[in-house]
Amino acid sequence: MFENNVQIIMSIGGLVFALGIVCLVISIIILARQAMNKNIRTIAESTAKLAQKGLTDGVSGLVGNASMLLSSLNDLTQSNTGIGIFFVFLSIALLAVAYFLLKPILFGAA
Repeated sequence: MFENNVQIIMSIGGLVFALGIVCLVISIIILARQAMNKNIRTIAESTAKLAQKGLTDGVSGLVGNASMLLSSLNDLTQSNTGIGIFFVFLSIALLAVAYFLLKPILFGAA
């Protein structure tokens, strides 16, 4: 399959580069979807209004449930953003590894 070590390194470097590009595309999709997701913001705003109404009306159970829902939505948005940022850093690391694997072969060993 492979005739020499250079072909093996080029194959591994190409695979790592492709994985880096895939991770970068995934991170862009996750972060763009997170930024465009208006439904979570709408629910969070409605929950905040509901909690304020519950405070003024003296309904403590309603306030507790609304606060818990708001906290859960906040955790959801933070975790999605965290996953997107993790994929950005992973793609940078993979692209750097691919660069250092392929640099001596493509640009000539000095």
